[in-house]
Amino acid sequence: MEDVIQISVSNWHLFLQEVAHEMDVFVPVENGIHIEYWRFENTDRPVRYNKPAPVTPLKFFLLPVKENVVVEKFRQKRKIVVGIPSCDLKALDLLDEIYLDERYPDPVYKWHRENTILIGSECYEFREHCHCIAYGIERYPITNDDVTLVSLDGELILTVKTSKGEAFISRLRKKYPVKVPAKELLAEAESRRSSTRERLMNKNQYLPDYATIGKLINQSGEEIWARHSQPCVSCGACATICPTCTCFLLIDRPGFEKVRQLDSCQFPGFERIAAGEDPLRKKPARFRNRYLCKYVWKHERFNAQACTGCGRCIECCLGNINKNKIFTEMSESS
Repeated sequence: MEDVIQISVSNWHLFLQEVAHEMDVFVPVENGIHIEYWRFENTDRPVRYNKPAPVTPLKFFLLPVKENVVVEKFRQKRKIVVGIPSCDLKALDLLDEIYLDERYPDPVYKWHRENTILIGSECYEFREHCHCIAYGIERYPITNDDVTLVSLDGELILTVKTSKGEAFISRLRKKYPVKVPAKELLAEAESRRSSTRERLMNKNQYLPDYATIGKLINQSGEEIWARHSQPCVSCGACATICPTCTCFLLIDRPGFEKVRQLDSCQFPGFERIAAGEDPLRKKPARFRNRYLCKYVWKHERFNAQACTGCGRCIECCLGNINKNKIFTEMSESS
């Protein structure tokens, strides 16, 4: 299936502009110090490829924060999301296993998944809290994207990976000149990939791997959670921005309409039941529950990781809580 082509960035953008008349096209753009996704036809900001972890996780395009799940899906446009980092694509291993279970597939998620073209991107930089490498996740997309994109010196290298991606690139070929990638460009891409990987490995050399963290959390006592949960304000930002957290409320509306809205285990009352009983009433219990879910329970239940090392939860935390420091402390004291 893999087919590798080279095209100029200018022609690629002309193609996206054409496609944007019939599909919603989202590209990574600069927003101050951050990168975020923006509709291509509406943006006057610089488009930036090969950048790490846009503020908006891929999850929001497939499981929106709030969505009426009984509105007929054909009213929506198909989507193209360009420049997706490997941490977000890896998260789809878990989301797909949950929402595309052959016994109980979620029809709304399935519609979004089938009608969204995913264009992955290698990361040639990393943010302060990126730690995908520590969890065995490479900086370049391996699975779940339809096309992989690399941007170098005003040129793009596009690698087709799926039949959906092949149909998309076939349309590109019909109107714009493409060629076999230059050897020098491929060599430069490989050099940048290796350099970024090595630098990030050195940066996270003291962070335990995913499986080890699960064991450390299981063995941990109450004191460390009571201490580190103190700055938490229970805002739920960490779960909302996380590419793998998908807990939700289903809100009934008149006319048998149902609205799915993202929920968070960090909200007080998340597990409150009849008569007011709540096993997560105390904040340290809620705090630890999140990490048990991400590093122990989901990994036991599903064949996927529930944390992909994007670091967004650290960056968005109002209490400046750094989970990597917690896990490093656990490792050093074990």
